Amino acid sequence: MRRKLVAGNWKMHGSHSANAELLAGISSARPFGCDVAVCVPFPYLSETAVALAGGPVLWGAQDCSAHEQGAYTGEVSVAMLAEFGCRYVIVGHSERRQYHAETDLLVAEKARTALARGVTPIVCVGETLAQRDAGETEAVVKRQLSAVIHALGHCAGEMVVAYEPVWAIGTGKVATPEQAQAVHALLRAQLKAATPNADEMKILYGGSMKPDNAVSLLSQPDIDGGLIGGAALKAADFVAICRAAG
Repeated sequence: MRRKLVAGNWKMHGSHSANAELLAGISSARPFGCDVAVCVPFPYLSETAVALAGGPVLWGAQDCSAHEQGAYTGEVSVAMLAEFGCRYVIVGHSERRQYHAETDLLVAEKARTALARGVTPIVCVGETLAQRDAGETEAVVKRQLSAVIHALGHCAGEMVVAYEPVWAIGTGKVATPEQAQAVHALLRAQLKAATPNADEMKILYGGSMKPDNAVSLLSQPDIDGGLIGGAALKAADFVAICRAAG
C-alpha cells in the first residue's frame, strides 16, 4: 500500500515569528502516519532546515530554475536548494503557469533538472474551470503530464504528481471525491503506460483540501495525499490533514 504524503505549500506567506510558531506546532504533533513536508519561500529555507533538522518532517521549495547555473538574475538553481537539504520542489504550479507563462516544456525541464540533483519534483497538472466546462480535462492533464514523462524518460517513476483543479485553488470550491478520483485514475493509467512502478508512485490532490474534507478525499484509491495551500498555514489544520492521511 502506498504511504501517503502531505506537503504544505506556503506560497508567498511567512515571517520569522509566524514560521517559528507554525513549524513548532507541526513538529510537536509528530509522529505522523504519513510522510510530511513543507514547501517554503526561498528566504526561509535556512531557518526551516534548522527548525526541522533531525526530525521526520521534510522541507522543499516552491520552484526552481531549469538551468544549472549562469547569468539568470533572480533564478534559484536546484543545486542551491540541495545545499539547504531540500527533499522536494514544486514545479508547474498553476500560479506559475498562469502568472509567469510557464509552458509544459519548461515545467518538464525543471522536473528533469531537479531529479538530476536528487531533489524530488512535485509536478502539478490541472485544468481551469473553462477547460472543465468544455470537457477538456482529460486532454489538458494528459498533455501536461506527457511533457514531463517524455523529459524524464526512465526516471519518470521518481517524481510525485499533484492534480490541482485550478478552479478549486483558493476559491473555497473543491472537487468531489469522485471527480478527483476520476482524474487521479486517469493519471495513474497514463503513468502505467510509461513506467513499471506507477502503482508505487504518489499522486496528490491539490485543490482546497481542508480538515473537513480530507478524510473523504484521502479515502479514494488513487489519491495518495495532498498538496495543501491555505490550510498549511495553520498548524492545527495542517496537522489534522496529516492525521487524516495517516
